[in-house]
Amino acid sequence: MVTPGPKGLHIGIDAEKVVVSPLPLKMRTGRAKRSRDGSVTEVVPVAPSGRSREDRVRLASQLALALVVLSAVLSALGIAWWAAASGSIALVAFVAAEQARAARAGIIALPKGEGAHVLHAAEERSAFERAYVVSKRVRRTWPELRHMIDPADADRSLSAALAELATIMARRQQIRRLREELAQATRHDLPADSPAVQALAEQRLRVEALWRSTAGAANRILASINAAALAGENLIREQRIGETARQAELAISSLTAAGPPRTDAGPELAERTAAVIAAYRELAAGH
Repeated sequence: MVTPGPKGLHIGIDAEKVVVSPLPLKMRTGRAKRSRDGSVTEVVPVAPSGRSREDRVRLASQLALALVVLSAVLSALGIAWWAAASGSIALVAFVAAEQARAARAGIIALPKGEGAHVLHAAEERSAFERAYVVSKRVRRTWPELRHMIDPADADRSLSAALAELATIMARRQQIRRLREELAQATRHDLPADSPAVQALAEQRLRVEALWRSTAGAANRILASINAAALAGENLIREQRIGETARQAELAISSLTAAGPPRTDAGPELAERTAAVIAAYRELAAGH
């Protein structure tokens, strides 16, 4: 039975965080490149254009001048000047806004709604990004294994695994902060039999249990995604090697059916060459 997965999963990765959401992601600043693979849509910021404010102002001025000339021509042709002017102003404003947006570094906006997770901690970000890279390897095996698996079911299972991993990593991020706070709270001069100290020790034990349980759950998902990638890749390699062996068998059978090669051509050529040389020597001796 296939684990029900999200209808769509949107994964955004920028310089400061990883965002996983069932809803489409938006950009806070800059532009983004979006690519869809199955039910997963990847959002990656586009590098800034590098154009300075002076360059953008110069481009807008050149465009405005060209539009002024065009508006004058249209007005001479009988088109209302205010219509041409309004269109020109709107176009210049749009181009200026897009140029300014392209010049800024891309940052993904924080998602709203349930089911969205934002990973800021380096450890959780790195773990999820590794799993996401391996999931792409899994997807690349599906075209060659299409006769053995249902890509739709596999896509739902893989998306569900990534969504569950994001949930666990978000929890571990919170647990990490709590562990650090509790660790700082242990720096005190209170006696060990103090009720507050004992309560703190009990909470540290509980948070460590949560830390271990989420680590185990995350490792199981990571291991399952990695195992799926290796299994698919190994099966594809095995199929290719088997096909190579089959083609080699056909070629060898064809060569064997043709019979052994003739071996008298070489000796015959040698004998004829020797006869010609002998005749030449006899003629030379006669002269």
